[in-house]
Amino acid sequence: MNNIILFVSCLALASSALAADETETEFHYVTGAYADPSKWSSVKQEWKICGVGKRQSPVNLSPKVARLVHNSTALIQTYYKPVEATLKNRGYDMAVSWQEDAGKLVINNTDYKLIQSHWHAPSEHFLNGKRLAMELHMVHKSADGHLAVIGVLLREGEPNPFISRIKDKINSIADILQGEASIGKIDPREFGWDLTKFYEYRGSLTTPPCTEDVIWTIVNKVGTVSRQQIDILVDARRAGYETNARPAQPLYKRMVYLNDQSTISASALS
Repeated sequence: MNNIILFVSCLALASSALAADETETEFHYVTGAYADPSKWSSVKQEWKICGVGKRQSPVNLSPKVARLVHNSTALIQTYYKPVEATLKNRGYDMAVSWQEDAGKLVINNTDYKLIQSHWHAPSEHFLNGKRLAMELHMVHKSADGHLAVIGVLLREGEPNPFISRIKDKINSIADILQGEASIGKIDPREFGWDLTKFYEYRGSLTTPPCTEDVIWTIVNKVGTVSRQQIDILVDARRAGYETNARPAQPLYKRMVYLNDQSTISASALS
């Protein structure tokens, strides 16, 4: 009798674990699999815009499709500060979130609070028709819920200093879905980029529900990441998320701006 009870209990635990896994894996990236990017729009009604939207992300960026703007009136500024941060294995990516106010991004006098950052490998946005090794996303949200994301493209090369700093923490939760690790005080500026020159366009989330309410700012200067660091982040993803980059989406009639703010005082971009 006890064996039967134990068997039933194990089944219940297994069912609960399966349900949790299904919740975490409602979308995938493997071509041909259930819920791959080409099928996101049919998985849920609220994801329909993934397939029919006209302002979807990512896109291919190049000077040929962008309007060059020098020191535009759409001034973008960042104000960041170091606060305690947490690394989380979300299954489909590794994300860094800040426990307190880590600062903001200001676009046209609207404040967007920094929420979290994460990586995609390979990159989601294309540069001059080519996909790079990795892409960092820094996600910001305004008081009324609008989003602004800074994207930093990374090519394979020298180790990325920030990833080097948290490498051991990544490894510590690589096999733990929803696992978390404290990474101490992190200044968002440690991610290593600047907004001297950048692409800007209106787009969407690159994962379901693909909401078309994102101001995208893609840094023109490409950073670096080592092959070992790429492998560490990729190995931490499982079950269809080993590659977590959505294919490029049509630009349609959207405007893309290539902003050059090189003559603006560096103090304005602190």
